[in-house]
Amino acid sequence: MNSIFSKIKPHIVALLLFMAIPLAYFYPQLQGKRLAQHDIAMWKGSAKEILDYKAKTGEESLWTNSMFGGMPAYLISANYKGNLLKHVDSFLNVVGRPASYIFLTMLGFYILLLVFGVNPWLAIVGSIAYGLSTYFLIVIGAGHNAKIHAIAYVAPTIAGMILALRGQLFAGLAVFGLAFGLNLNAGHPQITYYGALVMASVYLYYFVEAFKAKALRMFTKATGILLLAAVLAFGANFTYLWFTNDYGKDTIRGKSELTHDRDNRTSGLDKDYATQWSYGIAETFNLLIPNLMGGSSTMDVGEKSETFRFLRQNGVPYGQASSIAQNLPTYWGPQPSTSGPVYLGAIVVFLFVFGMFILKGRFKWFLFGITVLAIMLSWGKNFNFLTDLFLNYFPFYNKFRTVSMILVIAELTIPLLGILALKEIVDGKVTKDDFWKSFKWSVGLVGGICLLFLLLGKGMLSFSGSIDNQLGWPKEIVEVMRKDRQALMWNDAFRSLFFVLAGAVTIALYYMKKLKPTLFFALLGLLITVDLWVVNKRFMDNKNFELPQQVEAPFTPTDADKQILADNDPNFRVFNLTVSPFNDASTSYFHKSIGGYHGAKLRRYQDLIDFHLSKGNIAVFNMLNTKYIIQPGKEGPVAVYNPDALGHAWFVDSVKVVNNADEEIEALNGFNPKSIAVVDKRFEQYLRGFEQGKSGQGKIELTEYRPNRLKYRSDSPVSQLAVFSEIYYPKGWQAYLDGTPADHFRVNYVLRAMQIPAGNHEIEFVFDPPMWKKGMYIDLASSLLLILTFVGWVSFSLYKTFKE
Repeated sequence: MNSIFSKIKPHIVALLLFMAIPLAYFYPQLQGKRLAQHDIAMWKGSAKEILDYKAKTGEESLWTNSMFGGMPAYLISANYKGNLLKHVDSFLNVVGRPASYIFLTMLGFYILLLVFGVNPWLAIVGSIAYGLSTYFLIVIGAGHNAKIHAIAYVAPTIAGMILALRGQLFAGLAVFGLAFGLNLNAGHPQITYYGALVMASVYLYYFVEAFKAKALRMFTKATGILLLAAVLAFGANFTYLWFTNDYGKDTIRGKSELTHDRDNRTSGLDKDYATQWSYGIAETFNLLIPNLMGGSSTMDVGEKSETFRFLRQNGVPYGQASSIAQNLPTYWGPQPSTSGPVYLGAIVVFLFVFGMFILKGRFKWFLFGITVLAIMLSWGKNFNFLTDLFLNYFPFYNKFRTVSMILVIAELTIPLLGILALKEIVDGKVTKDDFWKSFKWSVGLVGGICLLFLLLGKGMLSFSGSIDNQLGWPKEIVEVMRKDRQALMWNDAFRSLFFVLAGAVTIALYYMKKLKPTLFFALLGLLITVDLWVVNKRFMDNKNFELPQQVEAPFTPTDADKQILADNDPNFRVFNLTVSPFNDASTSYFHKSIGGYHGAKLRRYQDLIDFHLSKGNIAVFNMLNTKYIIQPGKEGPVAVYNPDALGHAWFVDSVKVVNNADEEIEALNGFNPKSIAVVDKRFEQYLRGFEQGKSGQGKIELTEYRPNRLKYRSDSPVSQLAVFSEIYYPKGWQAYLDGTPADHFRVNYVLRAMQIPAGNHEIEFVFDPPMWKKGMYIDLASSLLLILTFVGWVSFSLYKTFKE
């Protein structure tokens, strides 16, 4: 029994530490407070209609009209209830969010290090270093929960793959299958994609090793096991993945039908949109020196700063000077804005370089290669040759934006290689000559970079960015601000040099047997934790924790909102000019908005924004039934009534048939949507029997509204063409005329239309994608198999352990 306890003791300590550290970091969570996150607030706005409808009816709506005129809810708030892995994920959420994200991230990396045979106590150190990576905390602060959630499961997925490739087939099937399924369940395909790139590199290494050792038979078996596990993981998430892929073809991540601006087009996102957040080449050094380029977009430089002193000396009141110093635009890099750097820790970077010298064999080169590739791809438009190559030819790469996000690869591979280097030392496999040679080179290179910026950085760098010209500040203030940016860089170069030397001395003392293993692990872990903790607090502290009720209801209605909500007919749309209308979902919290906040808008609606809505084409606003426009007023937002909004549906007396999407989008300039409909010739067949010039007499009105079901009543003396102020999306919307399925088609680039016979009729639109119900059974069967396989492997492993 003592033997068993001694084996599991470090694992128990690991679990306790992985729980305690994030809870200590997010200590207001223990006080019952919740983290207010921008993107989660935006999600609450975008999902409000869906959640309210479900609470009222118990029914899942797969469509919402609260954003961008209407869009599928697959990637907003859809409950894929067939996937049992969500219950596994809930079980792992033992410490509550947001702390559980860091707990899972540390635990996953710990599993990966154990698979590599790393001493558990050293694995604890490495897992803390990985879990406290600055970017991860910044992601949580911004509310990118799906991103950090998916990141947490990348490391154990790789661990499962390695188990299988080493011949532990049952373990590989269980661990890889469950971890990969959980990664997909987290719902961030971009992180899954980047994780797959790391796995491809590791897989290629094992293939080369198997080929050289003439062991391809076992390698093939392992590949088969991994394919089986991947099929089950995809199967467990089949419904989500099906709709993500199918819907994605019609969004800004799919190909546009428009032919303008071809040089900027790809088969996915436009190049300028995909590369908008590109890391600067020189900015890469903030992996080692966090405030190299000013940290985040704005930072508190304090009252000892040059800017504060200058303002006070020139008569600026204390309060105003203090406010400017607290929110100084310190970031001067090439990105439009940033919440902070991708800082890995000075000691972690040192260990990576040390590992490149100390480690033998080919594995380090595969890790090094994927690391360098990730860094170069993060440069995006600053390194167009490679970026264009991947955007144009690498499968699915152009479906993702924010290319700098690919640095999550380096955040995994750099600490991994560094800890593997320490493993060699702890295992006593490094000769004296190799150690000291590697040690001197690593200290010289990494410490030398810090020293270079420390001594020459002020002359090497400009400390000026594009933001400076946008501020409209006097040149004297901008020049003083540059001095504060210089100070930020200099201070961090100094602190990074200190931690590099402190970490190096600790490792050297251990190698010389001046430190016992326990003290070595504790001291190294403490140095890494302090380094990352202090930097992380700059960019993600606890000031954003609020009372639960404040987080649950993030938006308060303005007088303008209250005025609009008093309208007897709530089924119209609103355009809010007091926010960034197409990058903000606060309006959707109260109204049906023609704007919103989402990374996968329908492509045609984005075209409508680019060509008409952003240019104020009132005809397009009218056809979208924009009844109110919220504008800034002297005493707050003001709701302006638009009397020309066309309502829920109307009859037109003429059509204009166009040849393609280019002509269709152009035809919306200067047209009268009340009397004419613009029709692509692909839908001309649905106009049979329609007579131009027939007056749009009679009426058609909305009689019942649900987000996924709309009913209308028409009364007309003649057969007419009705236009509905609803977004056309045929993959799920079915039209019925008096209970019988009927054809509907697209007009005016984005709206629905159908011919209505003379007389009184009931028209109904129902959104019910057939794959929703079918996919649920695939989800259920696959996720159940994954869980049973994992439980079986754990049970078998425990049986073997206790039997021994």
